[in-house]
Amino acid sequence: MIIDTTEVQTINSFSTSGFFKEVYGLIWIIPILTLILEITIGVLVIVWLEREISAAIQQRIGPEYAGPLGILQAIADGTKLLLKEDLLPSRGDIRLFSVGPSIAVISVLLSYLVIPFGYRLVLADLGIGVFLWIAISSIAPIGLLMSGYGSNNKYSFSGGLRAAAQSISYEIPLTLCVLSISLRLEIGRNDQVVLPYDSDLDSSTVDIVEAQSKYGFWGWNLWRQPIGFLVFLISSLAECERLPFDLPEAEEELVAGYQTEYSGIKYALFYLASYLNLLVSSLFVTVLYLGGWNFSIPYIPIPELFRINQMAGIFGMTIVIFITLAKAYLFLFISITTRWTLPRMRIDQLLNLGWKFLLPISLGNLLLTTSSQLVSL
Repeated sequence: MIIDTTEVQTINSFSTSGFFKEVYGLIWIIPILTLILEITIGVLVIVWLEREISAAIQQRIGPEYAGPLGILQAIADGTKLLLKEDLLPSRGDIRLFSVGPSIAVISVLLSYLVIPFGYRLVLADLGIGVFLWIAISSIAPIGLLMSGYGSNNKYSFSGGLRAAAQSISYEIPLTLCVLSISLRLEIGRNDQVVLPYDSDLDSSTVDIVEAQSKYGFWGWNLWRQPIGFLVFLISSLAECERLPFDLPEAEEELVAGYQTEYSGIKYALFYLASYLNLLVSSLFVTVLYLGGWNFSIPYIPIPELFRINQMAGIFGMTIVIFITLAKAYLFLFISITTRWTLPRMRIDQLLNLGWKFLLPISLGNLLLTTSSQLVSL
């Protein structure tokens, strides 16, 4: 029997290429799994921080028995919800009732694709990164509305309608604030007018962070866009349905809003989605207004002083991620203290604040930003 060597080489090369394709496909899963692990740890830390901070504000002890300093209390609560019975409404729409929580969680998880934790620590550096987050986050209220309608409960349906109305009311000012930053970035880069519908308008999250790194923390958009920062902060709290904007689940009026008929893992998904959305908003405040992973003082360049830019590998990535998360958790501290400080608003006050105050202010901020950039050309 005669074996042709060329055929053997062809077979070996084909098998080798197929092997490398499988390995390459597995390698791409590692960053996604790493991000999911970081998100899970971040949510557990947020739950623990909220309980400790709220206990300190109300002069209570807080969780202390589940692990050291109560750090395992969130894991215990999650395990309890997973083991509870999943009840379904007998006269409700079971399909909408079951799909609603999944849509709320998935829409928030997709937002993490465009969040940069470092210069190359981002899963998808897209030119429409920030606007992609706004588009994806607008899907979550649809899941809440589906949950309220599928529950066949007047309290749940009222909570779903409130969630949709609140999201629409505060997404518009939030989008106008992001548009002001994108216009300022693009006009400053090209020294030309870029219209909002122009395809050249760049809103990459990495580019926005890099544009704030020229003058240390004085180059942050927090000082360039103070009005936009305040509007974005209020709109983000309203989008996360945090007090004083938690009208969709106001317990004094709607029992628990769209969550009234839920139990077990489906209720845990709503609980998870609220904290995931809070972490996303905190990270976008960091990226858009607080310089992202950059941290330096004018005339005292901290990255050069400690040679952070020359640090490669895991240690350098750890420092960059730590700076980003430290800024994000500063916003989380503000949102947690706000929850236990301000009373809940009425639904008419909530809508009036969005349409009569924040929308005109954000429009004026956009016009002021555009005119100031055109004058400086």
